[in-house]
Amino acid sequence: MADGADPQEPGPITLVTLLKRRPGMSWDDFVAYYETHHRRIGEDVLAGFASRYERRYLRPAPGGSEAADVDVLLEIDFPSAAHLAAFRAAASVPEVRARIVADEERLFDRRLIRSFTVTAARSPLPPPADLLAEPAAGATPRSPAGSGSG
Repeated sequence: MADGADPQEPGPITLVTLLKRRPGMSWDDFVAYYETHHRRIGEDVLAGFASRYERRYLRPAPGGSEAADVDVLLEIDFPSAAHLAAFRAAASVPEVRARIVADEERLFDRRLIRSFTVTAARSPLPPPADLLAEPAAGATPRSPAGSGSG
């Protein structure tokens, strides 16, 4: 399949889409339009297929580049690859597709839209240090272990 998901594969599938606002659109207008209008189209089209539809708006980290190629990271969870395939089929119906594309053109730079299915790998870590705790009398303050680069 083009989306990388095998419809016979059991288990949940996460679809991640990277989105950039259209040129000339302010950040505030972008977020407002997405949250008051475009997300409702997503909710309508995803209903019955997806179990989570989450938008993560990205801002440059302190000290990071101000020019961002992505403004929002969209995450959609499907209970199975079969649900993702059924969603793709439903979203391909010409009237539905036209509705989505027309609204995307108001909001996104469609040339830059990229979607991926996610395979996660997680590293177990010890609990974070309690950085707010007062050091014991006579104790030497220290940085969390491994706080170097890496």
